[in-house]
Amino acid sequence: MKDCCSKEGKITFTPAEDTFYKVGTTCQTEKAHLHEHAPDSKQEHRCHHNHEHHDHNHKHDHGHSCTHKHTHGKESHEFEKVLDVPDGFILQRFYIQEMDCPTEEGVIRKKLDNHPDIKVMSFNLMKQVLQVIIREGSSLDMVKEIANLGMTAQALKDNTKTVPKNDEKNRTFLYRRLIPALLLAFSAEMIDWFSSNLHVYTGLPENGITIITAVISLLAVILAGIGTYKKGWIAIKNKTLNINALMSIATTGAILLGEFPETAMVMSLFALAEWIEAKSLDRARNAVQSLLALTPTTAIVQQADDSWSEMGADQITINSKIRVRPGEKIALDGIIEEGSSELNQSPVTGESLPVEKTVGDTVFAGSINESGSFIYRVTALANDSTLARIIHAVEEAQTTKAPTQRWIDKFAAIYTPSAVIFALLIALIPPFFDGQWTEWMKRGLTILVIACPCALVIATPVSVVSGLTAGLRRGMVIKGGVYLEQGRLLKAIALDKTGTITHGKPFLTDKIILNEECQVENFAYSLASHSDHPVSKAITALTGELKTVTDFTALPGRGSEGVIEGERYRLGNHRMIHEDGLCSPALESQIEHFEKQGKTVVGLTNEQHVLALFAVADTIKDTSRQAIASLHKLGVRTIMLTGDNNNTAQQIAQEAGIDTAIGEMLPENKLTEITRLNKQGATGMVGDGINDAPALAQADIGFAMGHGGSDSAIETADVAIMDDDLKKIPEFIKLSQRTYFILWQNILFALGIKVVFLILVLWGMSSMWMAVLADVGTSLLVVANGLRLLKTPDHLID
Repeated sequence: MKDCCSKEGKITFTPAEDTFYKVGTTCQTEKAHLHEHAPDSKQEHRCHHNHEHHDHNHKHDHGHSCTHKHTHGKESHEFEKVLDVPDGFILQRFYIQEMDCPTEEGVIRKKLDNHPDIKVMSFNLMKQVLQVIIREGSSLDMVKEIANLGMTAQALKDNTKTVPKNDEKNRTFLYRRLIPALLLAFSAEMIDWFSSNLHVYTGLPENGITIITAVISLLAVILAGIGTYKKGWIAIKNKTLNINALMSIATTGAILLGEFPETAMVMSLFALAEWIEAKSLDRARNAVQSLLALTPTTAIVQQADDSWSEMGADQITINSKIRVRPGEKIALDGIIEEGSSELNQSPVTGESLPVEKTVGDTVFAGSINESGSFIYRVTALANDSTLARIIHAVEEAQTTKAPTQRWIDKFAAIYTPSAVIFALLIALIPPFFDGQWTEWMKRGLTILVIACPCALVIATPVSVVSGLTAGLRRGMVIKGGVYLEQGRLLKAIALDKTGTITHGKPFLTDKIILNEECQVENFAYSLASHSDHPVSKAITALTGELKTVTDFTALPGRGSEGVIEGERYRLGNHRMIHEDGLCSPALESQIEHFEKQGKTVVGLTNEQHVLALFAVADTIKDTSRQAIASLHKLGVRTIMLTGDNNNTAQQIAQEAGIDTAIGEMLPENKLTEITRLNKQGATGMVGDGINDAPALAQADIGFAMGHGGSDSAIETADVAIMDDDLKKIPEFIKLSQRTYFILWQNILFALGIKVVFLILVLWGMSSMWMAVLADVGTSLLVVANGLRLLKTPDHLID
């Protein structure tokens, strides 16, 4: 038995925002930071946990000291996170529609990073949100400063989790600028192609037709490209080369060379591709947020006079009573007080099969009431529901930079300047040998067009974001792209037993009373009632007389103890009985008899004797056997780490098909074993997110069984399995493999297209508009390919 009272053995974590993103306090924080900066160095990271257990009030003092040190500056915050605001500073948040590429981030950083009033800037490019910790009372006007960079900043309230939509603005650009520009560009191309025929049939002079072509082309460039020119000029002023700067230089050069129709087509096609790409990225951005739309905005609430009326979900308070009828959706989290039904909980757990719910059961916002009616009591506000917290966790995870993305960013920083230098050399050196200045200038400008690494830069985030969303739809809350990428590397999975491999609902099978003189069953029942550990709950089936227990203390990995009627009693496992020196050959024989049957034995003792033995059995989940078999097919070794005795551990492992079983493991023993396994290869740990927290933090990837949405599971683990189905572990590995494949498919495709067109340009076989079409077309294909992960077929994962 890992801990006869799980509340006392529990490691308390701060809320998800602090645990995962703040600098400094918990091992989970250290782990997240370690992955962000040096994913391969995790073996050198060690966390030490000191837990002092007190009285029955369950207060804990947790000391954490980690050898890994951090240096944080403005440049270290790569994504939107919950920032620690020091005294004298305030947090400001801004939505910037134009900020969807690292180049925009670079422009803002270059201008504001060294401002004395700014302490931290945090960029979330997927959500287009900038967070700034700024000195209180500062005269710095962020909206104005960003406007000077050609971008529009819209201040967000501190509690705003969603960003404004700009559908009307997008429609205006499409119908008033983009479509007319495309029509003008096409007309200019047609006039240029048929200029000789027009000269004959209309009698216009050739230079007149040229002027008409030029005017139409320039109108198209102005309509489609005025925004590009503005952004390009700002980038050049700030000594930054982005796609807007490169396109501005290329089109201006083409105009100076008299290539008017081609210039119009280039700028119009670029604007079209940018618009389509933005719409595609919006789909990726909103894929998770759209799950919130599953929760109704109103509910039928009981009023003070016992009448029922409809209220907005955001106005309903905790402890309000809500009535739900067949076919309705659940608006808020709560606990059923009257009635029963079957609910579809797929938004939270990913499992579409209905789940029976009755009085005392928890219901989740977004669930669908299949049949029956019931009344439930609200336990969480609309913005704090399990579904809202899951979505918030995944949205924050989407913003972290995966290892491949960090590599791409470094590559792009070298690639773009190198391509620009190469374009200049092509434009200036060959003409000295053949005298074809115009031709080589055109080739140099064409190379500028393909110099921007936009397709490369978006290849990783769109794939990772889609993979995280696909995981969420299957009931897996993956806390960052780094874990999604690393999942394919797992060589071993360590698993806790109770609640992970077994149902976690053991039942009392046998009892042996060794001392008839004292109230053995009453004492055991009273001690067990102070714990919510599954084994203790099984012992409460004795339903004896509840005695007053004082000085109650949890004994991690052993059991619990307390004083009843002036005498100290202990309720604990085989290990505890051994350590107390109370075992005898006869007692050992009885205990071994039960353990060989796969049962857990708990003893009630006083300071001199063992007073009673209780045998408890748990059953293996059917999905556990399937999950272990699937892991073996993937080449992953399985190890069970349990606080139970070795005999029981071996019996359960044999039934489940697990490779290795290690029993009598205390939390610190599990931590040591995970450290050892880490040295042999990437290792995952699957537990309940409470007693296994140290081992979960030490593993390369920690998987917590979500128990239908428990706070600790969502906040503690790298991956939370919301429906407690162990089959989600091999599914996660397969999703990781598929994501990684598509990610590198995108990268190689983007690089390959650039290499092909670079060769075509050098041979004089590609025009500028063809290069634009290929470059932006590649970006669109990369986005579309990444979005395929949102619709991953079941047969590729299950």
